[in-house]
Amino acid sequence: MDVSSFKAEHGLTARALVRCGLLAGVMLACSQLPCSAQHMNAPGAPCQQAGSNAETGQCFDLASQNADGELNRTYAQIRKVLLPEDRANLEGAERAWLKYRNATCAAERKLYGQGTGAFPAYAACLEAETRQRTSDLLATYGWKVEKAR
Repeated sequence: MDVSSFKAEHGLTARALVRCGLLAGVMLACSQLPCSAQHMNAPGAPCQQAGSNAETGQCFDLASQNADGELNRTYAQIRKVLLPEDRANLEGAERAWLKYRNATCAAERKLYGQGTGAFPAYAACLEAETRQRTSDLLATYGWKVEKAR
């Protein structure tokens, strides 16, 4: 079957055929990319050596708890050196960030549906986002902590 008879039989325009061809090309190109979860397989992420999904989930859950502890210590140090108005601004930003982190990680978890990768992906996201928040707080407020010492 040639292109013109296919177009006539299926009622497709040349533009629609070009779009279908482009879409097929993009899908083929994307299918050649390695499959990886955003946070679980990121360079520098902990738990790269964990084996099963259960082990990976446990490892990232512990790493997430450790990152949360570090964030809480950093946050407490920063709060001590801020003026009341700055402290209130930080608290508002932290509440907004928590909503963002929780929504982001819930969305990543939902990509796995009811699959066994959902919990490891969620825990890995929590760990990565929390670790990044600690880094961001130190970049923004670290000089205030150092100045107060």
